[in-house]
Formats: sequence, structure tokens, C-alpha cells
Amino acid sequence: MFNIRNLTSSFLCAMLWITLIHAQDFSKYREFQLGMNLTATAKQAHLELSETRVLHQRPALIQELEWRPHFALASTPEADPLKEVLFSFYNGELFRMMVVYDHYKTEGMTVEDMIEAISAKYGLASRPVKQVLLFPSFEIYNDSEKVLACWEDSQYSLSLFRSSSQPIFGILAFSKRLEPLARSAITEANRLDELEAPQREIDSLKKEAEEERAALEKARPASKANFRP
Repeated sequence: MFNIRNLTSSFLCAMLWITLIHAQDFSKYREFQLGMNLTATAKQAHLELSETRVLHQRPALIQELEWRPHFALASTPEADPLKEVLFSFYNGELFRMMVVYDHYKTEGMTVEDMIEAISAKYGLASRPVKQVLLFPSFEIYNDSEKVLACWEDSQYSLSLFRSSSQPIFGILAFSKRLEPLARSAITEANRLDELEAPQREIDSLKKEAEEERAALEKARPASKANFRP
């Protein structure tokens, strides 16, 4: 009887663990899901598409949309620690979400406190060593930050970090399918920008000279007619 009880208990625990594993959805942060399109994301965040920033147009379209929920939604509870989310899109698909929490609403919380709170939603965390996160288009943070904890499966990853320059915690969530494509596109776009920079400078100076010449030509008739020696 004892063995049967133990076997039954182990079976129920295993089933509960399997259920919890399958219930975890690493593709989602709150109402937002990696892979959703720009229009759906903007609508969900109550933002206008005109607020989208275009970072690169070739070899792929890279866009960003910044959401500050306390400004967008008057009904957002004041106790909500979420400060802002930076959504990044690769050819219109959401490939990355960088979540930043309000320092004043996480004040005093330790790394272990943050891991415990996030694990309640996403399950057991791993503690990767020497893994870093890169932020090629976000000016507030350094180019890389140490990962404090990670929740992931074969398709998606969520990593907890703390800014090395500010007392701020954040989460980086990304699609393992789209993120490498976006990063490669950003690297190539930066290479092309650097390669084309001299010609762009020449074109810019030429345009300025043409605009100045056109302004002088426009002003000339009136100045000539009104001039008295």
C-alpha cells in the first residue's frame, strides 16, 4: 500500500510538473507576443503607427516602437512596476521586447527577489555564466549587460538583467528564429551606412549649396527692385 501511495503521489507530481511546463509561454510578455505584427502591437499598446521609428530599410526593415504604459493608459495601476517597453520589429514582425522596470517601484528588491517573482510566471530559471545581452539601438544602456537569469525553450528566450550604469532591472525577450536575422540585417545595414557615408556627405553639401543658391535667386528680384544707392 505504501508503495502504491508513493507511486500515485509521484505520478501526480509528474503530471503537475508536465502541465506547468506546457503552461509556460515564453513567447509572451503580458498581452504582447513575439511574432505579432507592428499594427497589432501598436493597437494593443494604444499607440499610433506614426510613432514608429525606422532604424534601417535595407537589407531588411528594422523598426522600433516605444511604449510607456503610464502615459498611454490612464487606467494603469500606479503600483505597476513597468516603466517602458521597447518593441523591435524585423520586416514587420516583433522579434524583441526590452522591458524596463521603474526603479522606485523595485527599490530594495534583490536579484533573488526578481528571479522569484518572474519564476512564479515562467517557471524555473537557469543561471547562465558570462552570457551578455546586446542593445544595438537603445541609447540608455551599455552595448552589453550580464544576464542574471534566463527562462527559455527552443523558440524563445527571456533574460533578466540589471543595468550596470543605473539601478534598473529589465527583461529582454526575443525570438530565437527572428533575432539572429535581425541582428545580421542590422550589422549589414551599419556596414552599408559606413560605406556610403562619404557620398552622403558630398550629396548633403551639394544639396545645401543648391538650396542656398535657390534662396538667393528668389530674393534677388525684390532686392534689386527695392535697392536705392
